[in-house]
Amino acid sequence: MTRQCFRTRNLNELIDASCGKFGDRPLTGFAFQAPFSYREFRGGFLRIAGRLRAIGVKKGDRVAILAENSPRWGMAYMGVVRLGAVAVPILPDFPESDVLHILSECRAKVLFTTAKQIDKISELTDYRLEKIVTLDDFSGIGAIFDTAPFSELLEGDQPDDKTEFKPVAPDDLASIIYTSGTSGHSKAVMLSHGNLSSNVDSASGLVNITPDWTFLSVLPISHTYEFTVGFLLPIRQGARIVYCDQRPTPMVLGKICSAEKPTVMCVVPMILEKIYKKRVLPKLNNSKVLRGLLRLPFLRARILNRIGARLLDFFGGELRLMAIGGAAFNIEVEKFFHEAGFPYIVGYGLTETSPILAGGPAGDPTIAVGSCGKPVPGVAIKIVNPASTSGIGEIHAKGPNVMKGYHNNPEATAATIDSDGWLATGDLGYLDENNNLFISGRSKSVIVLSHGENIYPEAIEDKINSSIYVVESLVTEFDDKLIASVFPDYECFDLETKGKTETGKHRYIMAVLEDIRKTVNRQLPPYAQIHRLVERQEPFTKTATHKIKRYLYTGMNN
Repeated sequence: MTRQCFRTRNLNELIDASCGKFGDRPLTGFAFQAPFSYREFRGGFLRIAGRLRAIGVKKGDRVAILAENSPRWGMAYMGVVRLGAVAVPILPDFPESDVLHILSECRAKVLFTTAKQIDKISELTDYRLEKIVTLDDFSGIGAIFDTAPFSELLEGDQPDDKTEFKPVAPDDLASIIYTSGTSGHSKAVMLSHGNLSSNVDSASGLVNITPDWTFLSVLPISHTYEFTVGFLLPIRQGARIVYCDQRPTPMVLGKICSAEKPTVMCVVPMILEKIYKKRVLPKLNNSKVLRGLLRLPFLRARILNRIGARLLDFFGGELRLMAIGGAAFNIEVEKFFHEAGFPYIVGYGLTETSPILAGGPAGDPTIAVGSCGKPVPGVAIKIVNPASTSGIGEIHAKGPNVMKGYHNNPEATAATIDSDGWLATGDLGYLDENNNLFISGRSKSVIVLSHGENIYPEAIEDKINSSIYVVESLVTEFDDKLIASVFPDYECFDLETKGKTETGKHRYIMAVLEDIRKTVNRQLPPYAQIHRLVERQEPFTKTATHKIKRYLYTGMNN
């Protein structure tokens, strides 16, 4: 594998180097539309920087971005950091209350937003934004706020950045990112230019990306995972980025992939898990002949490789890598994709680490299925207080990608990063003999019943979620017993209960859930058995990367 040798000290150096090297190559655009070239993109964000400075934005000022993915989102971000100002990306699915809190707490001077998001700021009364820029040129709020369409900011000559803008140091703040974690305590993570650029350098060592590659972006760019791996990394390597301008349903995704032929996609595990349960498992379960053939080792590989090839065709036929992160990948689903020869890589990280700590590298035969790969170049990982039998302990990490700290929260910063620079992730796991990192769960999620054994609920949920009848589940403790709350796949049950009364449907569902409980319990030690499995009739509340917000359900009586 060819590793990239150049290093950048800040984001401005990163994009300048790429724009100088790949000037006329395509950089970013919506699917089915002509993309901006690297040179055009650079001209755009330099104009944005010049206009922001003209309205009083200076180094250290906060500029928020509340918008859906688009080429203009990236231009806005790069225009902000060119000045040494601080970008505050806000996830577009955050509710109004969170948006108002973030804008007020960070004291944003300017907001980039869109028509879809504008209602969320109508009750902003704590202070007044000095300017709102609409990335989609929406003009319906001019009478309420001082507003400018994005296209207006792109007008005029391109500034000469070598003389017009002050240099930015690696330790200068680039972003403040407000997390929406599973613990319920939203924190404002401060990431410097050096944090982000060093992590992109690390990511470039995981796979040899060339300028002819195309990244299809389906996750929100305001999330650190997509921003680093799906935006900064392709820019560093001279690749192209394609955005969807509508929700990526299977039909929409199929059309885009057929036309744009993506080479890389960054996804959360849920996407592949849905494909497996909806497209693969039904065919396997409905064919006794196929199930029988899969038991024959000399035919199994051939059959699974054929299924994998069909899945690659769905993604346009040119896919070389599916980067999976943001949440745990179901082990049964991963085993299938591994056997099918599907090109994927699993990663692990935190917003606080810019975000990648471990992953791949792609093509390494020692990467273990079920793991998150190995610590990325430049990052050290250690296991603190490992259990004598399992080796499971808290994962700590150290490297140039570790955040500057939590904004306005020195106590939380001190509790997370020690004096030697080691960051406590709050996750539990272990390293195997090949230095592969395995995640067992969150330290705050561990359940200890009266027998004293540690129970990792995520591992049990992984087994429950392997069922075709289950969308998601949550294991909690009540009265010294394990209770599993399950949100069923009602689409599956609707097909199997046609003609039944509502009472009959409910009895059928409960019978299936009981079978699932018994099946899972056969795979668990006696102390980790599920006492009761109950139906939940609506999805759990989740984070941006589709992890359940466990704190909302702790201690509940199912």
